[in-house]
Amino acid sequence: MYKRFTWVSTLLFVALISATSASANTSLNVIASFSVLEDLVKRVAGDKVRVNVIVPAGKDVHRWELSPPNVLALEETHIVFYNGLGLEPWIHHVEAMADDNLTLVEVAKKADYAPLAISTGQYSEEPDPHMWMDPQGAAAYIDVIADTLAEHLPEQADAFYARAEEAHKALSNLHQALKERLDGIPQTNRTLITSEAGFGYFARAYGFEAQGIWGVNHETLGSAQAMADMSEYLTETRPRPSALFYESTTPDIHMDALSRYTNIPLAGPLYVDALSGKDGPAANYPAMLRHNAEVLHSALGGARAE
Repeated sequence: MYKRFTWVSTLLFVALISATSASANTSLNVIASFSVLEDLVKRVAGDKVRVNVIVPAGKDVHRWELSPPNVLALEETHIVFYNGLGLEPWIHHVEAMADDNLTLVEVAKKADYAPLAISTGQYSEEPDPHMWMDPQGAAAYIDVIADTLAEHLPEQADAFYARAEEAHKALSNLHQALKERLDGIPQTNRTLITSEAGFGYFARAYGFEAQGIWGVNHETLGSAQAMADMSEYLTETRPRPSALFYESTTPDIHMDALSRYTNIPLAGPLYVDALSGKDGPAANYPAMLRHNAEVLHSALGGARAE
């Protein structure tokens, strides 16, 4: 299924030492680029589709490097769902290996959802890839996933679209629950400061102002200029934010330094580019956003529940 390159052959040789064969009772093998997208694909796929992931839960999708098991799994894959818009800088390696028998689906680009621009950093003004941070963006991803699976496995199309409809309802309910929870945060406290500027869509959906030290995690993290710019912003802003936040896949050293310098409390982690794993607070997509909402509600002075 792939054109052979020397580095790929080496990876495959190592991987084959411990690899097991793909399950024979599935009709379609699919890979998602990272854990959040994997969860969304699984909500549509059902038991006739085998879903794997390249970047596992807890790992930063931006800075991943393809591993031998990744390459071996790709050998048996029919569809790769990836976010696109620059989220996965390593995807060009997959594109270089693929031939016409592998379908690569850039979900964010295909989604019927209005993009925002990255607000700061090296990639400022380019489309922000973090569309899933708004449940309505995730719903647009669900549509792309369902259409793609139905095209490849038409005898299961009705089942894909039925599960997609269930996912839409669940996402609508999630959006309403998040809105109700976050509406309790006072307007004066609705500034969301994070390391990566990955909360633009979330901020648009729930009425926050979002800022990041840098734009996306695959540029230089916490450069002296970026830190100085954020320090100036925090010291001059009135009213100042009531908390700063760090993310699960990014070292908190930069936000901790700003917290100590500005005497603004630090809270987190927030989850953006990865789920937490099965035993963590963000084991799936709805849990991720609910966890983030609770962290914000607590740190930004949300009203107590009646």
